[in-house]
Amino acid sequence: MSAVTDAAVAGTARPLAGQIALLTGASRGIGAATAVELARLGAHCVLIARTQGGLEETDDAIRAVGGQATLLPFNLVKDADKIDMVGPSLVERFGRLDILIHNAGALGALTPVAHITPRDWNDVIGTNLTAAWRLIRTCDPPLRAAPAGRAVFVTTGRVQRPKAFWGLYGASKAGMEHLVQTWAQEVEHTALRVNLFDPDVVATKMRAQAMPGEDPDSIAQPRDVAPALAALCLPAESRHGQTVLFRG
Repeated sequence: MSAVTDAAVAGTARPLAGQIALLTGASRGIGAATAVELARLGAHCVLIARTQGGLEETDDAIRAVGGQATLLPFNLVKDADKIDMVGPSLVERFGRLDILIHNAGALGALTPVAHITPRDWNDVIGTNLTAAWRLIRTCDPPLRAAPAGRAVFVTTGRVQRPKAFWGLYGASKAGMEHLVQTWAQEVEHTALRVNLFDPDVVATKMRAQAMPGEDPDSIAQPRDVAPALAALCLPAESRHGQTVLFRG
């Protein structure tokens, strides 16, 4: 059993049975590992990512643990208008939406602020911030209506610790954090729980892009982080408006 099942489920093998979970960036890394964890806990996972092939690999892993998934291959930036229809479409198909995890992220080039290109700006802001706003817009109604709605947005400690050449990435995540924390205050008197999750240092493709000389086996793996992220989606979770730091 996973750490979530052992520690948080308290004897209930599938606490998310019957629930619908929407995850972005689900074709690899933390998103894929978390989708498998949620499926193990009983959720039907709706997966968004740019690559059909990557989503199919996640689907295979979900099926291997006895779960089911629906695949939505599209680009959160180039096909941004499609995000607006996700909430209503899920309600029409499944009658509900219980969980939202915005894990998709873009790093862009690590460069001086004065050298940030419009192309990188549009991609990073579009993925990390604008997509978060659109997801909140489309998912707010069904998540409020859910018996135990849960929303988690993956962030970074770079927001609190600015560093040379990381300006674009840090600014996009800072904007996302402000948006999410504001939304959390707006829904605090509902059953919906909204939190931020900082996975710290994890062996992902983005981490390899930023730190190409680092040994990926020396740091946490996506499978190590997934149970902690999935735990924020459990019906028993009471934290709200917090930034939860993963401690491996």
